[in-house]
Amino acid sequence: MIYLDNSATTEIAPEVKNAMMTALENYGNPSSLHKMGLEAHKLLLDSRAKIVKALGVRSASSGQLIFTASGSEANNTAIFGTVYAKKRRVSNRIITTDSEHPSVENSLKRLEMDGFEVVRISTKGGELDFEAYKEALKVPPVLVTMMMVNNETGAKYDVARAFKMAKFSNRETVTHCDAVQGFMKFRFSPETLFADLLTVSAHKIHGPKGVGALYADGSILKAKKLVPLVCGGEQEYGLRAGTENMPGIVGFGAAAELSANDLSSNLQKMSALRAYAIEKLSLLELRLNIPNGECAPHIINLTLPNIKSETMLHHLSGMDICVSSGSACSSHSRKTSRSLLAFGLTEREADCSLRISLCEYNTKEDIDALCAALDDGIKNLVRIK
Repeated sequence: MIYLDNSATTEIAPEVKNAMMTALENYGNPSSLHKMGLEAHKLLLDSRAKIVKALGVRSASSGQLIFTASGSEANNTAIFGTVYAKKRRVSNRIITTDSEHPSVENSLKRLEMDGFEVVRISTKGGELDFEAYKEALKVPPVLVTMMMVNNETGAKYDVARAFKMAKFSNRETVTHCDAVQGFMKFRFSPETLFADLLTVSAHKIHGPKGVGALYADGSILKAKKLVPLVCGGEQEYGLRAGTENMPGIVGFGAAAELSANDLSSNLQKMSALRAYAIEKLSLLELRLNIPNGECAPHIINLTLPNIKSETMLHHLSGMDICVSSGSACSSHSRKTSRSLLAFGLTEREADCSLRISLCEYNTKEDIDALCAALDDGIKNLVRIK
């Protein structure tokens, strides 16, 4: 099997599996005060410290990492947790982009129904429209939420510039970055991004599914600009109730540590493989959708010549090659990709587009096999009129 859908999820690393066994064997509740509980609590603290370090946070006391059940939950916590902190609300305006992940976009749609004003900044060609953004900031927003890397096109948005502008415009504005696709693909920290809140997820970096995290800057917590989305006990500093998923959290910590230790090598491998793939794909009868600005080292989007993406997906799957037609969160939807439309594709073009997403485990042989299978499909599959 040739797996080229790493933006959807990644293979769990062997080192991560071994670490998770530790948490499975020590089944104590980290909130319990007996020996097993204290040992589980230590595993929780160690895992949290590993992820915070991987995030480039200088001081462990400068903020808190809140574990959640997914990146989507972390995004929801950031968005609803900010706007529901009513006493700290500066306005009903929220600024975002027109190509966010469904966990952000659908949360904002619900807030629009509750009377919030959501301004969506264009990302055509893979770049933020800073003129429109500057105009939107004239009304101080309660929240600016933007993804770092688009999960379908691989475009890297200049969120550091956007968040810095927001803070300069109004210090009370809360900034949130969905960094799920950027974590361990770029070097950054919440501080360098001017991000008050930042979302990451384990299963995009060879960790387990079912665990994400929201990093919250200390100033946000001190000013009580974030309230819990899940209510109950006092776990996760009172910001996410429920007994922690210890095997998942320990796996997340191990994956973050493993990725951080090999970051330079991994980024070099992925960047070189992406360049090789673009060179080989350019020889085929298809169009590459390359963002105008900076790109992630692991994502390539392409449009087929009047061949539906679903048709090509089945063809490739039959040859044991896994790619995607877009975000895994919306792959079963009949709706046209918002991200691709925002990028500038027509509905027809978006319906004929594929996403290839790499990891450091992939090889040139994988790319050669993909290109051969694509070429075969282009020559033999039925085209739409």
